[in-house]
Amino acid sequence: MIRSFLRNFMVGRYGPDHLNIAMIVFSLVLSLLHAITGFTPLLYISYIIIALALFRLLSRNILRRRAENDKFIRYWWPIRTKLRSAVTKLRDRKSFKYFKCPSCTNTLRVPKGKGKLQITCPKCGERFIKKS
Repeated sequence: MIRSFLRNFMVGRYGPDHLNIAMIVFSLVLSLLHAITGFTPLLYISYIIIALALFRLLSRNILRRRAENDKFIRYWWPIRTKLRSAVTKLRDRKSFKYFKCPSCTNTLRVPKGKGKLQITCPKCGERFIKKS
């Protein structure tokens, strides 16, 4: 009964997306900072961000919300990709060594402790020798 009510209520509304999730996470971070520091404006800013996220979630202007999300993703995705690759490099630092191809700057991963290796870039075919 409640499920069907919510389903009917959300018909024609935008719903959640990447920007909404980012806004909610940012609001939670601001709330935690408020709890740690006691700086009251952080709490008010987090309330405003939650209200905006709720507005976007329930909005009927789907085209505008989608355009906002696309713009957010265009800026966020390169940052996210760099963060993920940094985490991967940090996690694999004991087993692998990373090199940049001198011609195309593609990042290549080779196993550590194998001595001097001739590395061939799969993207451009450039060959170079590095110590792993």
